[in-house]
Amino acid sequence: MKQIDTIIFDLGGVLIDWNPEYVYLDVFNGDREKMQWFFDNICTHDWNENQDAGYPLAKATEERVALFPEHEDHIRMYYGRWVEMLGDAIDGTVKILEQLVNNKEYKVVALTNWSHETFPIALERFEFLHWFEGIVVSGTEQTRKPFREIYELTLNRFNIQAEKAIFIDDNLRNINAANEIGINGIHFKNPEHLKEQLKTYSINL
Repeated sequence: MKQIDTIIFDLGGVLIDWNPEYVYLDVFNGDREKMQWFFDNICTHDWNENQDAGYPLAKATEERVALFPEHEDHIRMYYGRWVEMLGDAIDGTVKILEQLVNNKEYKVVALTNWSHETFPIALERFEFLHWFEGIVVSGTEQTRKPFREIYELTLNRFNIQAEKAIFIDDNLRNINAANEIGINGIHFKNPEHLKEQLKTYSINL
């Protein structure tokens, strides 16, 4: 059994419910097909991830408007109404985080793909973000998951040994990238599943 001394949490989709559908489902009058087309072709996941790596939101917006002027209003909503996409805390995971932090046996940090321009909003809204020993924010570092450098930066910044750490993320791509440099991974599905997976590392909450 591996001796674990560090837990690394992703934030969006693990501890915080963020979803652009909260804005666009209403914008498209409940038409999921039209909304999905917009996400697949205009304000895409890859486009948003570029901003997670530090690209300026205003510049990204203007460039996208120039490419798709007929969708200008909907494009401007993406970051103009971003705060409405920020849902509630995922309470079950927050309780797990609290137990791990209070346990004192583990170093508990976060590694998130998040724009440095919008992350302060989350910091202000969610008290539990201040429980971490530290948070690596991709936008601040000008890189993002799944690139190797952000994992290595996290390990070095907090003096973490990869084989003694568990990384929790809802994106399997990011877990696989962590595994490649020796970090143990748990693919997050829900808080109950997370608790069961932690038990496999002798972490009983």
